[in-house]
Amino acid sequence: MDINNLIIENIENPHELEKMYRKDPNAFKKSFSHAWEQNPDSQVLGVWYERLHFKKTANTEKSSIFQKGFLFMGILAILAGISTRIIFHFVEQEAIAPINLAFGIIPFIAAYFVYINTPKKRVIYSLVALFLISGFYLNRLPLNHKDSIFLAYLHLPIFLWVLVGLAFTGNDYSKGSTRLAYIKFNLEYGILYVSMAVSGMVLAGLTMHLFSFVGLDIEDFYFSNVVLFGAAALAIVAAYLVSLNLKLAKNITPYIAKIFSPLVLVTLLVYLITVIWVGKNPFVDRNFLIAFNGILLGVLAVTIFSITESDSDEKKNISDYINFALIVLALIIDSVALSAIVFRLSSYGITPNRLAVLGVNILIWANLIWIMLSYKRFLQNKSGPSTIQDAVTKYLPVYGLWAAFVTFTFPIIFN
Repeated sequence: MDINNLIIENIENPHELEKMYRKDPNAFKKSFSHAWEQNPDSQVLGVWYERLHFKKTANTEKSSIFQKGFLFMGILAILAGISTRIIFHFVEQEAIAPINLAFGIIPFIAAYFVYINTPKKRVIYSLVALFLISGFYLNRLPLNHKDSIFLAYLHLPIFLWVLVGLAFTGNDYSKGSTRLAYIKFNLEYGILYVSMAVSGMVLAGLTMHLFSFVGLDIEDFYFSNVVLFGAAALAIVAAYLVSLNLKLAKNITPYIAKIFSPLVLVTLLVYLITVIWVGKNPFVDRNFLIAFNGILLGVLAVTIFSITESDSDEKKNISDYINFALIVLALIIDSVALSAIVFRLSSYGITPNRLAVLGVNILIWANLIWIMLSYKRFLQNKSGPSTIQDAVTKYLPVYGLWAAFVTFTFPIIFN
């Protein structure tokens, strides 16, 4: 039977119309115009007309935004590539620390978000001042291998990440929903950047291999002038593409969260049982304590991304119970790590490394307690999922403040 007739026959059956559309959208769209001409007064077909034709308007608007954003993104990508190459030159000369390479990328990502969000002047001035202060302070530090200097290098990117978050949220930096969007952006950004970077590495390997056939070794030149430039520029391009709401990244992140949460939970349980079985002790084994803290950070990251990618409705599912189990497990790990750190501090004295690890473990422990209590209330039907997300988003600035404290005070305190 002709689909035109099917549309008219099922004009009072929205379910069947939706079924026909999903089965073959293109055929439905082609035949719809004829059905619409015959029944221009039908409210049902009127709704379908707006639905089918609204996308064209949206795409037209998106294309104009695309042109504007694309041009600015392209300028920033080129500037990021040039800046990174210049910074790398001074890093090669050992005139500045390698961590300065972050300033060849991160400020330009922040500039892009400032451009598309147009925050108030006080936000822009704050971002510019904090980036300038960070860069100036970083290059006033002595180029040595002291623990306090290394900790400053390690914590600076975290502080800069928070500054990018301020640029991303713009005037809505105090809203939990906007902070939640920033966390989701990071996951989507990571997936997209890695995907494109892998393609870039394949191209780089193929290029160098082709030149080797003609007796030219371009590895050093290609890395310094093409790979480095491309990696920096790609960071800006990836931020731009994610901001376009690409379906690829958005559709895949919830599945990654749902797949990895149970896998991490099972792997971690097996690992901890094995650790107990073989008698590993984080109280006396420094390297194992470091690994223990690395596991904790990984579990925290997986848990946060699982929470942010969970559905915003009131319904509970198996993923919520897996997340809750992960949080409890992370709390156990953090409690053991805290005990071991306090033991080592009391036994071996205070060092920059021990104090920094103690501080971050206390912060994570408090955050996990907050998330666990919020999750418990949600599972008991005493609150909605928004309280869990608040426990994540409202705590983000605390990590930024701690990173700033370590970066700007540890080199002075432990001089």
